[in-house]
Amino acid sequence: MHLDIENCHRACEAKDARFDGWFFAGITSTGIYCRPSCPAKTPKRENRRFYATAAAAQTAGFRACKRCRPDASPGSPEWDARADLVGRLMRLIGDGVVDREGVTGLAARVGFSERHVHRCLVDAVGAGPLALARAQRAQAARILIETTDLRMAPLALAAGFASVRQFNDTVREVFASTPSELRRRAKRGDSKQANGIELRLPYRAPLEADELIAFLGKRAVPGVEELTGNTYRRSLRLPHGQGIAELTPAEGHVKATLHLDDLRDLGPAVQRCRKLLDLDSDPQAIADHLQNDPLIGDLVKAAPGRRVPGHVDAHELAIRAVLGQQVSLAGAATLAGRLAHALGEPLERPLGTVTHLFPSAERLAAADFGGMPATRRDAIKTVARALASGELDLGAGADRAKAQQQLLALPGIGPWTVSYIAMRALRDPDAYLPTDLGIKHALTRLGQDSSPAGALKLAERWRPYRAAASQHLWSLLTKPETPSVQLAA
Repeated sequence: MHLDIENCHRACEAKDARFDGWFFAGITSTGIYCRPSCPAKTPKRENRRFYATAAAAQTAGFRACKRCRPDASPGSPEWDARADLVGRLMRLIGDGVVDREGVTGLAARVGFSERHVHRCLVDAVGAGPLALARAQRAQAARILIETTDLRMAPLALAAGFASVRQFNDTVREVFASTPSELRRRAKRGDSKQANGIELRLPYRAPLEADELIAFLGKRAVPGVEELTGNTYRRSLRLPHGQGIAELTPAEGHVKATLHLDDLRDLGPAVQRCRKLLDLDSDPQAIADHLQNDPLIGDLVKAAPGRRVPGHVDAHELAIRAVLGQQVSLAGAATLAGRLAHALGEPLERPLGTVTHLFPSAERLAAADFGGMPATRRDAIKTVARALASGELDLGAGADRAKAQQQLLALPGIGPWTVSYIAMRALRDPDAYLPTDLGIKHALTRLGQDSSPAGALKLAERWRPYRAAASQHLWSLLTKPETPSVQLAA
């Protein structure tokens, strides 16, 4: 990742929060690293060094600033958007693959040697996979230290450390404090662990939070998801167990309460919630690209913080996309709810009306179920078998182009479904659905050629953010004068 040094200096001098997470500034005179927006006195230019990741700054010997907490800044949108090897590796590391499978497992996921993986990461972000995973473990440890009353030994293991000594050394080195000092500084009252782990998910402003939560609420599957007030709640299938996430937008952050069977799943749960709400995107960069467009420019200016919702489980999203073909949102949610109650795994600790996990691909591939046209049932089972066998990879490290080609080759899967999965599961920022009924209605209302060919030609000028442009077009359908149209499941 190339850093423009002059622009980095300007961002630090302006204390521009838009660049938080894009890069980190190491200060040689103090030995700490900060966000660009750190409120402390701006250091001299000759004392600043810039790094693409917190791990790179830590590897260079810098400690996290206690004032701006750079390790807790929004994630870089670079890794969410990039489809190349480094982007795939960063997403896999963020999902905890190194902690669970080691560097060997990480390399196997992308089909390259460990040496090549290490070289690519060091060249691009200034740190290897072990350093990147270590930085992530340190942040998970800090969250657990500050939000639970766990004793340090089980906490260290939950955060992913191999030993308490390694945990203590890392915390002291990264935060210039002992674990006990971090806990005292948090100044917590009564423990909230019984009610879940509470933490803040930061984002780059602006954020159209109400619209984002409403999008998820309209598609909520009974038993798996629910919307209560402005809080969205859903079950999570995680590497080590079950979980439930409660997400409530607040000023400058999203309040997340995570109920986890196994605290080792904290990191993956946080990353999946961030992906669901698209919290690592850079809305201002997208708005700058689209706001002068003669067709959707006014929509962008009116809501520059509009996001492209993702999903916590790519397998679930793929099944639901197939299930929702040619049916309304309500119909798709009802069908998905029936599947969840019939084949989904009951939660050991349900919360509210969230009682089940959505059925796994393995369960759907082996089960006999009905309640829908035979062609749709067969398509679901085909996708489920491909996911269960590993033939089709839609996970954090998936090759987007390859995955879309494989999906399109499956019987019963058309271009609309492939593009929708690419948009929400594969997180392709340029995914676009020219045959979508909602896109058609929006373009018709705007007086444009709404045929698939016309929609495709028109969208060329929105690249590489056609997914965001689609969200702005769909927003027209919430207007009272717009005909009632049901969109993607």
